[in-house]
This record gives sequence, C-alpha cells and structure tokens, in this order.
Amino acid sequence: MDLEWNDGQPIYRQLRDRVVAMILDGVLKEGDPLPSVRTVAAEYRVNPLTILKAYQQLVDEELVEKRRGLGMFVRIGARNLLLQGERQKFLADQWPRVYATIQRLGLKPEELLNENRRASSGNRSDDAPDDAEKER
Repeated sequence: MDLEWNDGQPIYRQLRDRVVAMILDGVLKEGDPLPSVRTVAAEYRVNPLTILKAYQQLVDEELVEKRRGLGMFVRIGARNLLLQGERQKFLADQWPRVYATIQRLGLKPEELLNENRRASSGNRSDDAPDDAEKER
C-alpha cells in the first residue's frame, strides 16, 4: 500500500479504498486475512482506531468478515460485489465524460481499439521515433 495520505479525504476512507483496490487487483484474495490493526497502525503511523474504522466500514459493506480471535478476512464473493459497484460507478460518473470527449474529437471505435491494442502490446509512445525515421 502507498504510504502517502491525501488531505482531501479522511484517512480511514483512503485506507478503505486501498483495501478495496487490493481486492480488485487480486493482491488480497477471497478468504485472505487483512493485515492486523496493530501492524497497519505501526507501519503507517496511524491511530489504531482509524484502522478499525476503515475495517468496520468494509465489514458493514459485507466485503470483510470478522472471525473472533483470528482477525478480519476477505469474504467470499467480495471481488464480484466490488466489480459490480465499480462498474456502475464508472458508467454513471466517468463514462459520460469519456464518451463526450470521444464524440468531441470524432474518434471512431476502430481507432480506440487499435490504440488500445498498440498500447497493451508494449509499443513505444508516439514521442519515440519509428523505424522509418531512424533510417533517414
């Protein structure tokens, strides 16, 4: 997890969001234990009550479960629940702006797909000279 905190949002909320990202990214898998409150508090120099508040929010959202005497664990189905919520949030919050930009620039679906393929194949950015420029 990142050690930097953003002043624009409470630390417990940022911590909650980091755990969610770890679940979505597969760093924390269903059934995995969350780091102990003491460990996180010491590592990030944060009050243990702040960690507890973040973890409790995850419990309230049914993403994490408490096991008495054992700690907190990622619940089965948590990733799918998160994916549903994150997809809906993207479609409601971000997609309209992205779509408007695509329309404004006159981009075609084929261009977007080709650019995505090029970017994901590890090709260089447009700033790097291509082979034709090197031969000159």
